[in-house]
Amino acid sequence: MDDSHRIEQRLMDLEVKASFTEDLLDQLNAVVVRQQQEIAQLARELAQMRQDTLHASAPPGAGASELPPHY
Repeated sequence: MDDSHRIEQRLMDLEVKASFTEDLLDQLNAVVVRQQQEIAQLARELAQMRQDTLHASAPPGAGASELPPHY
C-alpha cells in the first residue's frame, strides 16, 4: 500500500509539473508571436526610412538625361 501511495504521489507531482510546463510554453509562445510582429513592423519602418532617405538625398531630376540649362 505504501508503494502505491508513493507512485500515486509521484504521478500527481508529474501532472502538476506538466501543467505548469504547458502554461509556461503558452506564455513563451505569446512572447515569440508578439516579438515577431514587432520585428515585422520594424522591418517595414526601416524599409520606408531607407526609401525616404534615397528620395531625399537624390538631387531633383537625378537620373534624367537632361542637359543643364547652360548648354
